[in-house]
Amino acid sequence: MASHSLGLTLHQAARQKGVQFARENEPADRNVQANGMNFHYLEWGQPGNPLIVMLHGGSQQAHSWDFVSLALSEEYHVIAMDQRGHGDSDWASDGDYTLEAHQGDIDAFVAALGLKGFHLIGHSMGGRNSYVWASRNPGVLKSLVIVDTGPVAQSRGRNRIQNFRELPDELDSFEEFADRVQEYTGRSREQTLGALKYSIRQRTDGKWSWKYDKLLRTPGRQGPAWSSEQLWEAVGKITCPTLVVRGGDSDIFADETMRQMQQVIPTCDTVTVPNAGHLVAGDNPVDFLVAVRAFYNGIS
Repeated sequence: MASHSLGLTLHQAARQKGVQFARENEPADRNVQANGMNFHYLEWGQPGNPLIVMLHGGSQQAHSWDFVSLALSEEYHVIAMDQRGHGDSDWASDGDYTLEAHQGDIDAFVAALGLKGFHLIGHSMGGRNSYVWASRNPGVLKSLVIVDTGPVAQSRGRNRIQNFRELPDELDSFEEFADRVQEYTGRSREQTLGALKYSIRQRTDGKWSWKYDKLLRTPGRQGPAWSSEQLWEAVGKITCPTLVVRGGDSDIFADETMRQMQQVIPTCDTVTVPNAGHLVAGDNPVDFLVAVRAFYNGIS
């Protein structure tokens, strides 16, 4: 038996992390054509329930939200999207991974699925994409949750992530990737093995590689970035109730930046999740869920 089959199931891993859930819900894999591309997404829960749309961080995919989606799917209808170049969605044929390209994807994805009046949650790259989209679509969202990202990033964390992305990305075995991810995240072997299958794939030559476009692992190949001034301007245009979440051990998102966002966004709460780095919802899903549920209860 291959060692990667020995990892925990989602429900085992969630219980080990302390996530509370009454039913062993599973997501449905869906695909939709939008903005000239195929987008894969996970759908959880009942369509009649309040809707949450989730956008993952860079180099991740929709399954990065599994702990949170599992717990929330008992009360909410959850859609977690693989963004362009990630997971099982198409890679950009023209290599365009700019913020504007992502905005067009969200526009088209929302239109194709007929989504209205939903809650939006975004982490890191997905958080940036989310708050810029919210700034351009006043009155559409019920709420916005921005996770460990803002107009300014700390260089130490940014460099750490870039160094990880620049490591050799074609390895001989699943186990080599497991070693790398375990060292990077600090999670148990069982947790790592259970989740890694969604992030890497085996190629026809037998090598293993990441399930996201190699261009995204190459410095300077994502197109021109927005300036911090442009991003602050977008933050200032957000009108929906907003929660900004920071990992207590994050080396990406400074507490000072979070406090400044609270001042700039008209209706904004903030929370720092303890025992969590940049990967907040995966590091400490229990306290992340407590914060999100309290926020939702306060605006419903």
